[in-house]
Amino acid sequence: MERPTILVVGAGFAGLECVRRLERKLTEAEAEIVLVTPFSYQLYLPLLPQVASGVLTPQSVAVSLRRVSKRRTRIIPGGAIGVDTKAKVCVIRKITGEIVDQTYDYIVLAPGSITRTFDIPGLLEHGRGMKTLAEAAYIRDHVIAQLDLADASPDEEERRSRLQFVVVGAGYAGTETAACLQRVTQHAVKRYPRLNPELIKWHVVDLAPKLMPELGDRLGRAALDILRRRGIEVSLGVSVAEAGAEQVTFTDGRVLPTRTLIWTAGVAASPLVGTLDAETLRGRLVVRPEMTVPGADGAFALGDAAAVPDLAKGGGEVCPPTAQHAMRQGRRIADNVVATLRNQPLKPYVHKDLGLVVDLGGKDAVSKPLGIELRGLPAQLVARGYHWSALRTNVAKTRVLTNWVLNAVAGDDFVRTGFQEQKRVTLRDFEFTDVYLTPEQVRRHTASLRART
Repeated sequence: MERPTILVVGAGFAGLECVRRLERKLTEAEAEIVLVTPFSYQLYLPLLPQVASGVLTPQSVAVSLRRVSKRRTRIIPGGAIGVDTKAKVCVIRKITGEIVDQTYDYIVLAPGSITRTFDIPGLLEHGRGMKTLAEAAYIRDHVIAQLDLADASPDEEERRSRLQFVVVGAGYAGTETAACLQRVTQHAVKRYPRLNPELIKWHVVDLAPKLMPELGDRLGRAALDILRRRGIEVSLGVSVAEAGAEQVTFTDGRVLPTRTLIWTAGVAASPLVGTLDAETLRGRLVVRPEMTVPGADGAFALGDAAAVPDLAKGGGEVCPPTAQHAMRQGRRIADNVVATLRNQPLKPYVHKDLGLVVDLGGKDAVSKPLGIELRGLPAQLVARGYHWSALRTNVAKTRVLTNWVLNAVAGDDFVRTGFQEQKRVTLRDFEFTDVYLTPEQVRRHTASLRART
């Protein structure tokens, strides 16, 4: 008998945890494991702001798949662009652009999420995200380039626009990005004697009435106080009405001269979800507590792309799209796939949130582990300790710890790597959101495949 094929789509926190557990629990004779991912690494997303600020190197937060998975998993370098759950075929676009089909017996959908955008004039052309390793590296180059160009310019208006930076989104990603990059520009100005430090301004805007409401009122206010004490202007209840190459217009009517718009206003499920023609909840696939997809035989979904019921809270809530949930869902879903293969009962996913950590750079942090509110250095130790322990290899742990120590001793550097090109790079250039098929295109594609065979 042929071995059944288990196809895992995505190598983020959820997908990689699933693969690692499948490799441990299944013998080679029981199933073939196939992993589809466009990148050869798992990105430790919570540390991305530290990559953008230069505290960590890109390599230190990119954990090699070849190190953390055993050799028995076959890795297809590409992205899934369509799934036909009736024919049990996944359409894959390889990194060469070639379109291939992968049949499966069981599929685990963990394609993650993309940057959520809105119909704001100029946003897609002039905004930059913070969702990928390439974007973090690009933003670092861009910010340092603004300092270099402002220092060289004799035009006061050009200087002013280059030295104002706007971050949209007061969640974890936006707050940490603004806080970490603000420290870099604050320290960098000492190396630019022709720049007026008072011209360097960071702005954080968000339509929400509170900064990181998940932290609670007291820690949220503490984080807000830290940002404002550093000179970061935080505007709540405000968003972007229009984005241009040299200015941004806010919804409250203000027009701010700037060459930098960093967009971190939330995430949306991968467009792959829309190719399944399945029920969704706020863009995420509806799944049962066992993370099976209703009406799709052999299909499981988890992580940012799935609305997994939060049984620990109840009340019809779904699990938030966090790394903590994704990793634990990955392990549970692997157990359920194994149980399906062995005709055993499936178990629901239940996990109580262990808390939140927010690293604001330097000694500044706020954390809430197990409901205990911490600030300052104790919060920083908890935040970095949690991130360090969550890294999947000793190599990654060594690199991150070395980078932290080196940065603490030697300080920041202000080197552009050359990643930034003459061409302005947009959100679409990094996240490839226009390559997915429609459900009808998927059906036609698989019908054509059956006709050929």
